[in-house]
Amino acid sequence: TFQIIQSNFEKMKVCSIVLSLLVANGSGFAVQPSVRSKVSLSAATLEAPAKELNSDAAVMREAIVSEISSPVSNSDRIEPGRYNDLSKSLTLPFLQRPPALDGSHAGDFGFDPLGFTETQDLYYMQECEIRHARLAMLAVIGWPMSELLAPDWMLQNGMAPSVLNGFNPLSFIGAALFFGTVGFFEYKTSLRRNVDTELGDLHREDMKDVWKYGVAGDYNFDPLNLYSSIGDDAKSRKGLREVEISHGRYAMLGITSFALWEYLTGHPIVENSMFFHPNALLPALTLGWFAWNQIYEVSDLTEYPIKIQYTNEGEMKLQRIKDSIADASNAGAPALEKVTAFNDEYEVTSKIGGAFGKAKQAIKDSYIYW
Repeated sequence: TFQIIQSNFEKMKVCSIVLSLLVANGSGFAVQPSVRSKVSLSAATLEAPAKELNSDAAVMREAIVSEISSPVSNSDRIEPGRYNDLSKSLTLPFLQRPPALDGSHAGDFGFDPLGFTETQDLYYMQECEIRHARLAMLAVIGWPMSELLAPDWMLQNGMAPSVLNGFNPLSFIGAALFFGTVGFFEYKTSLRRNVDTELGDLHREDMKDVWKYGVAGDYNFDPLNLYSSIGDDAKSRKGLREVEISHGRYAMLGITSFALWEYLTGHPIVENSMFFHPNALLPALTLGWFAWNQIYEVSDLTEYPIKIQYTNEGEMKLQRIKDSIADASNAGAPALEKVTAFNDEYEVTSKIGGAFGKAKQAIKDSYIYW
């Protein structure tokens, strides 16, 4: 035991000597002033009041924080020049890409064959388009609904009143009131200010790297808070604007076709149309289109040649369908043979066909307009 105590005492002595040497030579491990700071203090700085020194320190601290935090805030903005690497238009690959259409704005697919973006103000053109798109989306629903549900005295020979179809006195008064209201709204909002609105400030921050005007068509209107339904960031908001303008463009084409069709044919758009009357053709076409898109797709329009190709899993899905049909056919072959033999013996098909023909003729005989 005495030897153990003596050994521990000698170890403590050695540790004490090492600590003394470290403390004495601590300056050798310290950071030199020239390394720690490159700021030289002049006599004027040393004699400056503490208030000024604190102010300078606050400015320096703010600059450092701004430098560190700015890349994070910028990452949430819309970056300009999405199509800068494309020399041709995205929708018209045989034409040059319009310089003003670089993919920064919602609905920008490089389509401007007449060069309006070169001669007109881009914000003004966007504002006009989104206003017409919103009116068209309302009209493309209201037009056929009026022809299906409205009383005859509101229609023109069964067709919705319009410039081409004409008006009766009552429909003219209603149209005048509607367009007067819309015109007043256009006047009040044509030179609107959205700087101090919630969405206006948000849009300006989103588009700060593109331009200073924010977003065209901003009325600060989002009562159901749907604008942030897919994400509360600049790219998600741009995505919803793309959905809106795309639907609006389809609606503008649709309402134009409605008006031209009724003007040229003299018949309502809802007459003899599979879109407005119950039928099996429209669901069949919809299912066929959906199935086709699960297997095939059109190649990149910017690359030659444009062709129809399999989707990522299209070939596998098609092979799976073929295998399922083959398995079902093989499994049902014995049953099919029995059904064929039963039909040959009792002539079921011919009897059903004859009965169907008689019923069809009876229906025709009962309806004088066939």
